[in-house]
Amino acid sequence: MRHYIPAPAVETPSSATEIPRSDKDTLAHLWPYLWAYKGRVVLALSFMIGAKVANVGVPLLLKELVDKLAPAANSAQAMLVVPVGLLVAYGLLRLSTSLFTELRELVFAKATEGAARSISLKVFAHLHALSLRFHLERQTGGMTRDIERGTRAVHSLISYSLYSIIPTLIEVTLVLSLLAIKFDAMFAWITLTALVFYISFTVTVTHWRTRFRREMNELDSKAHTRAVDSLLNYETVKYFNNEAFEARRYDEALERIRVAGVKTQQTLSLLNAGQQTIIAIGLITMLWRATEGVVAGRMTVGDLVMVNAFMIQLYIPLNFLGVIYREIKQSLTDLDKMFTLMQRDREIADAVDAKPLMHKGPPSVRFDHVDFAYDPARPILHDVSFEIPAGQTVAVVGPSGSGKSTLARLLYRFYDVQGGRITVNGHDVKGLTQDSLRRSIGIVPQDTVLFNDTVAYNIAYGHTEASHEAVIQAAQAARIHEFISSTPKGYDTMVGERGLKLSGGEKQRVAIARTLLKNPPILVFDEATSALDSANERAIQAELSAVAHGKTVLVIAHRLSTIVHAHEILVMELGRIIERGTHPQLLAAEGRYAQMWRLQQAGGAVG
Repeated sequence: MRHYIPAPAVETPSSATEIPRSDKDTLAHLWPYLWAYKGRVVLALSFMIGAKVANVGVPLLLKELVDKLAPAANSAQAMLVVPVGLLVAYGLLRLSTSLFTELRELVFAKATEGAARSISLKVFAHLHALSLRFHLERQTGGMTRDIERGTRAVHSLISYSLYSIIPTLIEVTLVLSLLAIKFDAMFAWITLTALVFYISFTVTVTHWRTRFRREMNELDSKAHTRAVDSLLNYETVKYFNNEAFEARRYDEALERIRVAGVKTQQTLSLLNAGQQTIIAIGLITMLWRATEGVVAGRMTVGDLVMVNAFMIQLYIPLNFLGVIYREIKQSLTDLDKMFTLMQRDREIADAVDAKPLMHKGPPSVRFDHVDFAYDPARPILHDVSFEIPAGQTVAVVGPSGSGKSTLARLLYRFYDVQGGRITVNGHDVKGLTQDSLRRSIGIVPQDTVLFNDTVAYNIAYGHTEASHEAVIQAAQAARIHEFISSTPKGYDTMVGERGLKLSGGEKQRVAIARTLLKNPPILVFDEATSALDSANERAIQAELSAVAHGKTVLVIAHRLSTIVHAHEILVMELGRIIERGTHPQLLAAEGRYAQMWRLQQAGGAVG
């Protein structure tokens, strides 16, 4: 006795409850993309250290200049007393700081852009590798926004960490060491205490603020999704006069973004005020200590100037630490979302030992006791078995919802069956590589969607390396060449978003043309002529019959007149095959097929 195996529970884009990974894990995923440019990474770090050493050297030289000038400040000979070498060295150090910084950015730009390119390409390729189920359930606007923010996050993360955080840490270490060695340890302790308070306050408040920023991003993604969905369904909006309704829905989303944005700004102001207070207290304490040293004779005026210069150099980058830390945290969050998308499991994947489909001539196709359900609670196919012998045509008819189009999706392996198996030339499709299987199958779908490009591009998509002459031949076979030639731009005519500039029949003929151009050994026509008028349908049917000669063909039809010459006709109802045979046999059986035939001949509709 056969048992039905339930469909596996698949996590969907809309329902997935994803646990954000740690920042450490996110950085660990990013690191290999950067380490691919390890030479540039090491060189950039060297330039960064050089820039910071030069930067720390500037206050030291400034101290020497002030101390040399101080004894002769009132003398006309003051400028003669100052060693010219100190001035030149001071200028060179200033130049070196900028020069090393620019060299660092120049060297590391290729690594940053290369990593961003590699990640973006991997995400793009992975999205195409995901199952049809994922793409039917995704929210395009929100997903594209996540990818856009994730790609931008690569630049931001590298920029803020490599160009701000790490250089600041190096400079802090150098300054604390100099203060402790050159003066007493109290200077280093005051600076270190101020830094600890500053960083602790910044991290704590920024961590608290992150939820507001995250909320604003989520609301932004939802608003973007809503806007894109509304624009993609422009015609539907117009049909029901719902422009004002869509505007209100979008405005509601924008209002929530505004409220979240105000909260974000309020908390940012609190953060900035606290940071400035800590900086002011630390700076006053340091200068008081230095001034006391000058008065007591332990320090020179140059020392006071040097301490002040050090503090300014330290606190200027630290002043942006809140923004930098927030941006790094946000970049890590955005990057994590993109990495999570990249690591989403492929529902349909090649087996480890998958083999390419090998065939000479048209292959045979067999559905062997197939059970299938998109949702375990709603089975679609029940114990479906039939065979399409090599080079023959099998047609499937039946009312809407009987599971006809599902057969094409399963053959193309958009989904895997839960019971039974589908074979091509005796090989289970699960054991074949998807690429070789799909290269062998050409589908004209019931709902044709075109790229927002030229007619020539859309037809040539069936075989991207085909010549223009081959494209024209395919268009002629699909009976659309004359229409294309009659347009002002001919084959360069743009078809619009999803092909909306063309009529349903014109889109369908373009779909037929590109499938004919692909010229695979297995053809699937899923209501391929449903949008055509009777005259064009008869003409194209003749062409399709000629093209189908010697190929293995599955025809899913609504109009029975288009499949009367099929080698076998299957009648489906509620996911089961209830009748099978040739056209004359089924008419003679006086069953469901004969009933549908009489209804259509009388001008009625089926299903």
